Amino acid sequence: MSAPAAKVSKKEVNSNHDGADETSEKEQQEAIEHIDEVQNEIDRLNEQASEEILKVEQKYNKLRQPFFQKRSELIAKIPNFWVTTFVNHPQVSALLGEEDEEALHYLTRVEVTEFEDIKSGYRIDFYFDENPYFENKVLSKEFHLNESGDPSSKSTEIKWKAGKDLTKRSSQTQNKASRKRQHEEPESFFTWFTDHSDAGADELGEVIKDDIWPNPLQYYLVPDMEDEEAEGEEEDDDDEEEEGLEDIDEEGDEDEGEGEDDDDEDEEGEEAEV
Repeated sequence: MSAPAAKVSKKEVNSNHDGADETSEKEQQEAIEHIDEVQNEIDRLNEQASEEILKVEQKYNKLRQPFFQKRSELIAKIPNFWVTTFVNHPQVSALLGEEDEEALHYLTRVEVTEFEDIKSGYRIDFYFDENPYFENKVLSKEFHLNESGDPSSKSTEIKWKAGKDLTKRSSQTQNKASRKRQHEEPESFFTWFTDHSDAGADELGEVIKDDIWPNPLQYYLVPDMEDEEAEGEEEDDDDEEEEGLEDIDEEGDEDEGEGEDDDDEDEEGEEAEV
């Protein structure tokens, strides 16, 4: 007889399992270290890419300037270009009261200037004609990012004419855009020039710089929604009128056909009598 198979104790099984766990943990630790090394290389390349992208942006920012200047000269030939553009922009129009809109009718030019290194900030300039609201010819707001990454902003002090300070009027009459959205009357657009509470998340500044300034024409050309609705109603009325005329014509044709049939029957009857 052959000797019985040796039994493996639980202790031995656990010992083998612990050894496998130790090997597995060691491999995992080595993998983590290698992943960290690879990730460092990826981060290094990302930093390098950011530097290269910044250089390209700086280059093309200079190349764009003559075209921005030419565009501003052409825009100056179009009355109320900028107030129309702002009213047509959904985010900006939400900040406009009726008197804000009236004041912006005197706005003749808007300029966005990124600082030469681009990463340290930008400035937005608003140029106004003589107006009944304030003395300033130019209102500006600047956004800065220092070397430690802390954002800050500063702006022109608005020299309001007597009784015309729109930032102190708590209840301006709602404008058309506000009525459409049925929102409560917003604070004055011009309070933006005095608000420096969160320069790193200035939504209006970012919208003007990144959305409106690159292509303001797209917002100037947005059709007014009320005009579109009126045109749609007129088209519906025209369609209904055309359908009504078609029905009348069809009824007329049917009547004429019945009349012709009656005439034919009368003629046949006369022939039979002859």
